[in-house]
Amino acid sequence: MLEKHQPAPLFSSKNQYDEPVSLSDYLGKKNVVLYFYPKDDTPGCTIEANQFTQLADDFAQADTVVIGVSKDSCASHADFIKKFDLKLDLLADVNGELCESYGVWQEREKNGVKSMAILRSTFIIDKQGLLLDAAYGVTPEGHAQEVLEKVKNA
Repeated sequence: MLEKHQPAPLFSSKNQYDEPVSLSDYLGKKNVVLYFYPKDDTPGCTIEANQFTQLADDFAQADTVVIGVSKDSCASHADFIKKFDLKLDLLADVNGELCESYGVWQEREKNGVKSMAILRSTFIIDKQGLLLDAAYGVTPEGHAQEVLEKVKNA
């Protein structure tokens, strides 16, 4: 698992418009909140995305871009954004490379059945590409506000 103060793993993945988005796009320019979630348009993931959207202006004022990541397709992301009028980029990590590099693809047990899934996690990356925070296993409700406070106090 990743820890504070280490370099963030570099990434490049397609967003909801099928356009490449890379960490290098923001180095030296903006902080990045990179949050991983299990699936588009599910209850917890919708709460989290809506709360990040509600705080989009606050993150922008803090010179920070918010980017969500799941294994859903670009088309699924586009539908999710349109349905809830989300104000953030969502990356389609369909092959799971980004999830693996950030250590969020983990085994879980649900109803006695073990399977692999994305562990809801959030990383705050500064303009130099260093991790200011690495939070694994977060709860959706109120999480965006917690992340905003960490960004402002960094």
